[in-house]
Amino acid sequence: MAKPSKARKTPAKPATQDDEDFALHSLQTAFEEQKSFNASDEQMLEFYKQMLLIRRFEERAGQLYGLGLIGGFCHLYIGQEAVAIGLQSGLDGDKDSVITGYRDHGHMLAYGIEPKVIMAELTGRQAGISKGKGGSMHMFSTEHKFYGGHGIVGAQVPLGGGLAMAHKYRGDGGICLAYFGDGAANQGQVYETFNMAALWKLPIVFVVEDNQYAMGTATKRSSAETRFYRRGTAFRIPGMEVNGMDVLEVRAAAEVAYKYVREGNGPVLMELNTYRYRGHSMSDPAKYRTREEVQDQKDHHDPIELIKKALIENGKSEDELKAIDKAIRARVSESADFAENSPEPDASELYTDVLVEEY
Repeated sequence: MAKPSKARKTPAKPATQDDEDFALHSLQTAFEEQKSFNASDEQMLEFYKQMLLIRRFEERAGQLYGLGLIGGFCHLYIGQEAVAIGLQSGLDGDKDSVITGYRDHGHMLAYGIEPKVIMAELTGRQAGISKGKGGSMHMFSTEHKFYGGHGIVGAQVPLGGGLAMAHKYRGDGGICLAYFGDGAANQGQVYETFNMAALWKLPIVFVVEDNQYAMGTATKRSSAETRFYRRGTAFRIPGMEVNGMDVLEVRAAAEVAYKYVREGNGPVLMELNTYRYRGHSMSDPAKYRTREEVQDQKDHHDPIELIKKALIENGKSEDELKAIDKAIRARVSESADFAENSPEPDASELYTDVLVEEY
């Protein structure tokens, strides 16, 4: 006769957190109470100008690429402007840091960096923000607390964790905004960083810019869990789902997320649902989606047209907005002329900024 098996005792878990009181949906609930930022007329106009600057800058960058003045890879931000402007308009440029992947021109412009030095960098000129050696994918500015521009998919996320750790270590009150895409969301180092950031309560906001396609692969074909704001659940990181085509909704979500992080509660994970109008890079013909799909996004969800409509409803005239567009086009043309007329780096620059000379 078989002996009865001994009942196993469930090991006691350390009483470090009260699971019953832990609610991952808390930030989403607060956000849902007011999903549109109560912007003044001046703020709305500034959002419009900033998004339009990114749009016109990127259009001109695409032209320069076609002319052979920009080499290598070039990833445009057209269609996603509301994400960078909505989020970064709520940051403190004197203390908060930003890091992103290789689709980075828009984020630099959103942080107030001069278009001339960005365009000069794209064209590989000495006057560029990285002396012409970073190009489109690796721009960088410690002065502006913008830390790239990274070509390795997902590599910026652990670096963002390091920036957040530095903010906490120095006690400077700053937070880090770390962007990555829906493709990078499946990289292992992302989750290692989630774990450490949650464990150490680092002041960081993780932002998934879900533009629906990881290069040429639709999100639903590449990700088992397509609701990226849920990805932090295992690490007790609250998530937020945001319409990334509405700059006022993005800014409203940012207000909630930043308050939570600045109060010392640790990281937040934001999913910004957006859409890129161009291919993954300038070399991508984007045959994996229909023209009708792209046109529908432009006709019904364009972030610039959405804020333009609100401005007109608030009393701005079409002529005023056309004048703004004309001035921005002129500014972008000036930046392109500046870049084309700037010299290339001296040959001696090939050996500078390669290694740290002092330890």
